[in-house]
Amino acid sequence: MGDRGRVDDTAGEPVFNTLIDELGIHLDAELFELATTHRSYAYENGGIPHNERLEFLGDAVLGVIVTDFLYRTFPGHSEGQLAKLRANVVSAVSLAKVGRELGVGQLIRLGKGEIATQGWEKDSILADTMEALIGAIYMSCGRIEAERYVHHLFDPLVMYADTLGAGLDWKTSLQETAAAMGLGSVHYEIIDSGPDHRKVFDAWAVIADRRYGPCRGHNKKHAEQQAAELAFKALDAEQRASRPSPETTDA
Repeated sequence: MGDRGRVDDTAGEPVFNTLIDELGIHLDAELFELATTHRSYAYENGGIPHNERLEFLGDAVLGVIVTDFLYRTFPGHSEGQLAKLRANVVSAVSLAKVGRELGVGQLIRLGKGEIATQGWEKDSILADTMEALIGAIYMSCGRIEAERYVHHLFDPLVMYADTLGAGLDWKTSLQETAAAMGLGSVHYEIIDSGPDHRKVFDAWAVIADRRYGPCRGHNKKHAEQQAAELAFKALDAEQRASRPSPETTDA
């Protein structure tokens, strides 16, 4: 880490910096500094402003832009389908993945405690910083530039999410399938292991007297989604096997 709470720039220029240059976005230096200041750093440095207000703004800006794109792109989708797509695309996991690809972790100013636990790799911190940067772009440059930035990064995620089917939300798909089969509700068992800064989680999806797992993830939600996927595929195969074959039906 650098002496200002940032990761040392040993990996070259973060992709984020290159991207905003390519998009012609002129981000105000003070707003950029604010967007990349985590509260842990702020508290250790006299209670200076941090990025949570910009995060609040960026979350709303991202939601409106993605929702507008969904509404215009998929006129045949129901409100429920649109909501599932939006939830997938603007989730903390999705935002953190994009943040890693952009090298945003290199840009964040963190306190000593978060540095010790590699906070620049945490989904929550990366996702919050991504939202704060969207807020900073909106405040610096206005709606059009913010839309250009969001569309560049998130439109491909929307189009990909629309191809996922049940995989858009394995937990919801599993619950719907279990209910249709008369198996009742689904719950999850979780066990965590490893040091605080590199915890892993093992999850089981439990339906009636059945347990599916363990499935490992870097956070509880990811582990649960993995277990739900395993259980859904098992139940789906069971349903398919129980259906009459075309030959039997014809007979």
